[in-house]
Amino acid sequence: MKTDLTIYDRLSDEMMDYLYNNGWHFNKNLCEFAVSKMYKTVNDKKVEMKPYTKKEVDDILDKANIELDNPGLYDYVYVANMCKFDFLGSSVSDEFHLAKYVKDVVDDTDGYDGIVFSRWFMDTRKKGITIYWEDMI
Repeated sequence: MKTDLTIYDRLSDEMMDYLYNNGWHFNKNLCEFAVSKMYKTVNDKKVEMKPYTKKEVDDILDKANIELDNPGLYDYVYVANMCKFDFLGSSVSDEFHLAKYVKDVVDDTDGYDGIVFSRWFMDTRKKGITIYWEDMI
């Protein structure tokens, strides 16, 4: 097993509180925050899109007869919205395939616990997005 290099990261007390309560997973507040930063562009213009709610994602999964093994609190809701904003109507043709994409991502057999959150967190660091962790708990 390789060494987890995140052990060298210095995390704020507020983030540590968040992780203590949620692990490396999205809760409702953090999912809503993360999704609020998403946008789609068409012809170099931002397009207004309404994000999926948890209930809408659950309905899409039910309709596609897909059951998740590792939904990770709100991780799957984040993934569904990321797919909607980035891929739906392009490489992902419809909501049935969006549901399959969500399943593939959150139940990835060679992934690890917290993979969705970890990837998002690294993206926020690279983009310079400030997260007020005390508001996410």
